[in-house]
Amino acid sequence: YQQRAGLEAVIHPVTDHPEHRKGLQSVEVTFAERLKAAGYATGLIGKWHQGYTEVSETYHPQNHGFDEFIGYHSGNVDYVSHVGDHNLHDWWHGRTETQEEGYATDLINRHALDFIERHRDEPFCLYIPHLAIHNPVQVRGDPVRRSIEQGWVRWDPASDEERIEKYRGMVLPIDEGVGQIRDKLTELGLEKNTLVLVFSDNGASSDFPSGSPRFRGNKGSVYEGGHKVPFVAWWPGRIAPGTESDAPAITLDIMPTLLSLAGVAPSRERPLDGVDLSALLLKGEAPKPRPLFWASLSNNGARSEAMRDGPWKLVVNHPKAKPGSFENEKVELYRLDRDPSEKTDLAAQEPEQTAALLARLKAWYADTQRTATPQEGGW
Repeated sequence: YQQRAGLEAVIHPVTDHPEHRKGLQSVEVTFAERLKAAGYATGLIGKWHQGYTEVSETYHPQNHGFDEFIGYHSGNVDYVSHVGDHNLHDWWHGRTETQEEGYATDLINRHALDFIERHRDEPFCLYIPHLAIHNPVQVRGDPVRRSIEQGWVRWDPASDEERIEKYRGMVLPIDEGVGQIRDKLTELGLEKNTLVLVFSDNGASSDFPSGSPRFRGNKGSVYEGGHKVPFVAWWPGRIAPGTESDAPAITLDIMPTLLSLAGVAPSRERPLDGVDLSALLLKGEAPKPRPLFWASLSNNGARSEAMRDGPWKLVVNHPKAKPGSFENEKVELYRLDRDPSEKTDLAAQEPEQTAALLARLKAWYADTQRTATPQEGGW
């Protein structure tokens, strides 16, 4: 869990924000470090956002196991000017700031294909965290919306139809890129020896009306709409096409799964919270039941937490609490198998279940804090 790394919130672009100076410290062990040590060529093309190198060079991805890095350090960049949310130009090839013309999604796709081509004769691991469909909202051919001189020109009020059309125009280049990668792997004869995973890091933004209408909440929320996302795996000859699973999984499971499939042992110094999903991917065998936890700290210091155990989902909010505090605890309980939209709060009807889950949630959070990596700043 990110809390163990001392990272509870988005690393903020504003220099005097409590969360600005934090980042991924050298004690943390990434999947790239473990795979690189095992002989894999490792690459990161796209978004890093694990600390601003203006604060500390320690945060640079090439200090965390990635042989190659093309992309940006901030939370997002303008798709055309490549100016980041910290109002600095933020496009890099390794440690060199680079003025490279092009729509960001197209650049990421192109460099991904080049990486695969160059490393076709050796084991490789390529991480492609796309900028899209993050703000600023821009499709191919749109003008610059953020520059150092003018700052960020915010999205003008638009109709639902216009917003959906923009969404479509930002998603399609990602879809094209995934198809190009599959085609390139097949062209090079690597498809039967390469696992491709595609997933999102959070749920839909409230900016887009289509969103996830089945689920409550949006990006930044601990309700299902904030973190329930598609997870797609492609591996011809190993994963049967068209198979589906409703087994709960979390992005924490990616690292142990990759290491297991590569025959690489995890670090003993930094134990992993996730589980190996290789049996689920290859055989359809769901992992053993286990609780899953979430803790959110928003840009304004508001906290919320959640825990899932089987069909039960506990949600804790802190309305009108002081920034960063756990005051004003408001607890909710849901049965996701009967109520996936989280409409019916059962906390009053199930006080024992609620109390038991709340105790486990608090014990989990306390455990993460006992082992958390020290960070500068914070609420």
